[in-house]
Amino acid sequence: MNAPPHVAALRLATRGSALALAQASLAAAALEGAGAGRTTTVVIRTAGDRQPDITAEAMTGQGWFTSELEAALLDGRADCAVHSAKDLPSELAAGLVVAAHLERADPRDALVLRAGEGSGLADLAAAARVGTSSPRRAAGLLAERPDLRVVSMRGNVDTRLRKLDEGEVDALVVACAGLDRLGRGLRATVRLDPRSFVPAPAQGALALEVRQGSEAERLVARVDHRPTTIAVHAERALLERLGGGCRLALGAWARLEMDMLVLSAAFADEPGSAVRFAEVAGDPCDPLALAGRVAAELAG
Repeated sequence: MNAPPHVAALRLATRGSALALAQASLAAAALEGAGAGRTTTVVIRTAGDRQPDITAEAMTGQGWFTSELEAALLDGRADCAVHSAKDLPSELAAGLVVAAHLERADPRDALVLRAGEGSGLADLAAAARVGTSSPRRAAGLLAERPDLRVVSMRGNVDTRLRKLDEGEVDALVVACAGLDRLGRGLRATVRLDPRSFVPAPAQGALALEVRQGSEAERLVARVDHRPTTIAVHAERALLERLGGGCRLALGAWARLEMDMLVLSAAFADEPGSAVRFAEVAGDPCDPLALAGRVAAELAG
């Protein structure tokens, strides 16, 4: 069997947004710091990037923000793709694997209000407009404040903040990790409790995808943060058990506590319906079994 070709410089495929480029820089620094050699960046436009006006509700299927990056791996234009782990489809393209997850950033959601307009959900006026395109976030908001009006909103972090500041909405819910990675962490009015406003599966984690059996797989594996990988496996396994897809109103947050893996979850059939919660602790060596137990509790 022939050995994989030598990688002179790891080519990192990434989307071209400010957040994606910041995340690629984090991956490059981690890889170079772990002795994987120098890196270069290959910017790829995905279907989601090419169609900025299409609503999140119209994005049927999976791979809107990942398929073109996977194609770049398969045709040899790149050695490693840097993804927000929550964007990865349930099944990767044939021949590809996730070789590593970087240490997770803050997985929580942030409520963002305009300066001086309050400190939390309770301060929003009746029927206030909150921007988000996530069914999970919409379900969590309406569970706490049924009077709120959820406004579908796509766009990068800076675009969403601009729309808030210009008055298109009264508040936003966005990922803390995105704000922090862009140096906008101070815009978070409040970081929401992840047990009651459960984050998206794999939120805040970065996944490094490679061709299976390549030298890049060996090099990238050096930077894997095992606690993050274990948590992401549990969360994504729960997502798959409940049907998968980014339009599912599911929150899943796993973490190691006292040598146990704890998985908190929240699920709603649709925004505005009752939210069901579950929290189970299990063996960190078997995140899939833990996901099965949580899925059973949510179904019961």
